Amino acid sequence: MKLSMSGFSLLLAIFLVCLALVAVAKTGDNKDKGKDPSSVATASHNVQDDTARLEGEKRFRSNCARCHAAPPKFAPRVTATVLRHMRVRATITDEDMRFILHYMAQ
Repeated sequence: MKLSMSGFSLLLAIFLVCLALVAVAKTGDNKDKGKDPSSVATASHNVQDDTARLEGEKRFRSNCARCHAAPPKFAPRVTATVLRHMRVRATITDEDMRFILHYMAQ
């Protein structure tokens, strides 16, 4: 396959743009320099997970603990079914239900 000079120039330009993008991605403004990106993501996820669990526990105590003790751990599917039924009876909001489900599924 013979490549014309304009085709070669186009390929060279695309290649150089790709190299520039890779260089920018590697040296971009990173607040957590020196840290492993996967550990930063994991730490962030753990903080969010803990926050959601604590919020779920708080909402369980305010909505459910009036009538129920904390149940043993059930499968998330079973817990979701129970919450849907109790949501109607106890007027639990969607947001409350999500947090409570997160707390009870841990």
